[in-house]
Amino acid sequence: MRLFLLPALAGSSLLLSGCIAKTAFDVVTLPVKAGGKAVDMATTSQSESDRNYGKKMRKAEEREGRERRAHEKECQRDPENCGPYDGFVAHPGGNRNR
Repeated sequence: MRLFLLPALAGSSLLLSGCIAKTAFDVVTLPVKAGGKAVDMATTSQSESDRNYGKKMRKAEEREGRERRAHEKECQRDPENCGPYDGFVAHPGGNRNR
């Protein structure tokens, strides 16, 4: 009976050492993975940048549209004191192509 216990104990110790080695590997690589994730979160991808720029420009164009409509409405009320629109312009240098 003692002959059967020796291989069983040896096999279980090998399995435990593999488990410990995997855990140690995970603990060692964890800071690298966390650092990589932090860099990904801190940087902005090109698609995210494009989306943010588009959102910013839509808001600027909406603002310009509101101000132009208000200017036109004011011109209809008092056409003698109406000059050219000189309010907010979404694209100050013309259309900007990215």
